[in-house]
Amino acid sequence: MVGSVSGMHASPHRGASVEFAEYRRYIPGDDLRRLDWRAYGRTDRYYVKEFEADTNLRLCILLDVSGSMEFGASNVSKLEYARRLAGTLGYLAIQQSDAVGLTCIGEKAPPSLPPRRTPSHLRIVNDQLEHVVGSGETNLISGLHEFAETVSQRALVVVISDLFVDSEQLRAALEHLRFRKHDLAVFHLLDDQEISFDFSRPTRFVDMEGDAAVFADPVEVAQRYQKVVAGYLESIRKISLETAVDYQRVLLSEDYEQTLHRFLAGRALARSGR
Repeated sequence: MVGSVSGMHASPHRGASVEFAEYRRYIPGDDLRRLDWRAYGRTDRYYVKEFEADTNLRLCILLDVSGSMEFGASNVSKLEYARRLAGTLGYLAIQQSDAVGLTCIGEKAPPSLPPRRTPSHLRIVNDQLEHVVGSGETNLISGLHEFAETVSQRALVVVISDLFVDSEQLRAALEHLRFRKHDLAVFHLLDDQEISFDFSRPTRFVDMEGDAAVFADPVEVAQRYQKVVAGYLESIRKISLETAVDYQRVLLSEDYEQTLHRFLAGRALARSGR
């Protein structure tokens, strides 16, 4: 395997080298020196030459920006926690001369940023992270499938989401990504209150991805709620094992540096065991 980010699985990717690999459509911002003018003359379209890379890794961060990611019962929302994870992972990648890209998945998501390995690109990634807002229903499943269909170059794909989706649909999306040979890691963000359901009096619960609201007495629904949540979490755990996904369940009360340390240490251990 190629790559130099400590603790991360590297993956084969395209870059600047002496061995030609394939063409791809030109994206604004690509190096104009790599345009193939003969291909343009034949097709009247701009194509860029891709080469087999000699070194390093492509890190693609897929960030859920649906409305539920704005939830946080304590001092930090899921989206803010996700920003810290994504920003730090991007910084580590750039420091090791690896490429980082960002794809936000949601109804009002900004354009995707393809992986690049320059400090100036990291500033663009961080600027997008700073200004993105969680809103609307989740498009996570369709977003994962679209990424799998449109990004053919293998990469370390890091999904950051609260995974409020149907578990079997999630399985199919993860299998799609794995079929495309991506190395896949998932940070599953949960607020502590979503697990403990620590409410002591009748409460109005509002759907952050729609207009629905339910007024309920926690004493009457707590047992059923916790049973459903436990079943859901177990299904996600099984799916992660069966699809060979590096799954990280994260509570917002955890320090994000400890979360990243656990993730990187686990990947370093996995690499050393090969």
